[in-house]
Amino acid sequence: MTYSGERYIALDLGASGGRVVVGTVAEGRLQMQEIHRFPNGPVRVLGSLHWDVLRLWEEVKQGLRQVADEYGQELDGIGVDAWALDFGLVDEHGELLGLPHSYRDVRTEGIIDELSRRVSEWDLYRQSGLGYIPFATLGQLLAMRKQGSPALDVAQDLLFIPNLFLFWLCGRRTAEATIASHSQLYDATKRTWCIPLVEKVGLPTSLLPEIVPTATVLGPLLPAVVEEVGLGNVPVIATACHDTAAAAAAVPSNAKQYTFISSGTWSVVGTQLDEPILTEEALASGFMNEGGACNTVIFVRNSIGLWPVQECQRQWRQEGHDWSYAQLAEMATAARAFGAVVDLDDPIFFRPGDMTTNIAEFCRRTDQQAPADPGEVIRCLLEGLALCYRKSIENLDRVTGTPAETIHIVGGGSKNTLLCQLAADATNRPVLAGPAEATAAGTILLQAVARGSLTSLDQVREVVRRSYDLVSYEPHPSNAWDEAYDTFLGLAREK
Repeated sequence: MTYSGERYIALDLGASGGRVVVGTVAEGRLQMQEIHRFPNGPVRVLGSLHWDVLRLWEEVKQGLRQVADEYGQELDGIGVDAWALDFGLVDEHGELLGLPHSYRDVRTEGIIDELSRRVSEWDLYRQSGLGYIPFATLGQLLAMRKQGSPALDVAQDLLFIPNLFLFWLCGRRTAEATIASHSQLYDATKRTWCIPLVEKVGLPTSLLPEIVPTATVLGPLLPAVVEEVGLGNVPVIATACHDTAAAAAAVPSNAKQYTFISSGTWSVVGTQLDEPILTEEALASGFMNEGGACNTVIFVRNSIGLWPVQECQRQWRQEGHDWSYAQLAEMATAARAFGAVVDLDDPIFFRPGDMTTNIAEFCRRTDQQAPADPGEVIRCLLEGLALCYRKSIENLDRVTGTPAETIHIVGGGSKNTLLCQLAADATNRPVLAGPAEATAAGTILLQAVARGSLTSLDQVREVVRRSYDLVSYEPHPSNAWDEAYDTFLGLAREK
């Protein structure tokens, strides 16, 4: 592969922060530069959690202005990735009908009872590839219908968060396939909107926009955006808009089927397949069939991930202790092992707020001694996450029939050396960590696919392998891990 050198912009929007990144692809390698970083988080208004997408849009434009200042007007593309599930509703004039809700909002509490009266979990899984998820797009829409929201009656299009930003960039209303697949409004086999299911649950099908495949050039920047940020008529590209799909596209494996963990606010454990696995065993094991880049399927199970660690850091910062993640990991490394075993899939860890109190409450409920200091708290959480990985990977081995030989950890968690070693020890498998910037790398390199410089996911991953040094972790299994895992499985059975 040879390149004259191309530059692409990735708008990488996460639930805790966003970035504007420029990636240069030349001579088979990728180099990335972070241009602008900004915080994100849900905003509570009258008891509801919303995303302040208008502020995020201003941050995006600020980043694009900085790109224009540093790189000039002419770049080869702009792509957007973001979290799944959440959406904005726009009317016929393109006006946004209120700030999008966060999937953590309480409006979907109890919505599974409502959903189960309309469709069984097995029927939902057979069609959408996903089981009951109260805060999925389907559940959120049902909650709006139950509450009598007038927005459903006046909206013309439902735009998932990344597609909302793509609309503001180029004026085209679409749903890219990977982000649509996580909504439970999508047919996992036919790979289009599941109209019979949407009608069955009583939701308007008119809200569903055109589905476009990964690596679709949508059109140039709108003239108003060009004028405001100083860029030229840069092509706007629908990459793998779901951040997990973007990260999975950049897993540096040369195997057709590989096991990966995308580690961040959520931890997503899974593999890439050509077709969905729609069996009762897959449903019972908690696996979802989500759209992967370039018409693949990523067969995954979600764990709560580093969210509890992030919440602890936020809480301690408010108390005057501004510890970095590296400092917290160092404190955890020095702390005693297996002081308490926690099941991070327990609903208590999904709850925002005082996470150390949630941990203490869980330990009281399970007759364990709560961690005594911040180092023990973080150690407890990281060991719990590693145990979640072990359970998910053992189930993945069984359901797919293809045991994982090596585990690839990508995303921010790949920089946490303690977590990576704990994952290797808990699963008794070698771990290859990196790149930490897999999501942005996937978003950039899939633009190169759209423009024809790369022609396949294999070439995308080859570029990633050439561009990043991976860190290897060999497992050190022990009886202590097996005992902790037995305790962990017992806690899970008691829920």
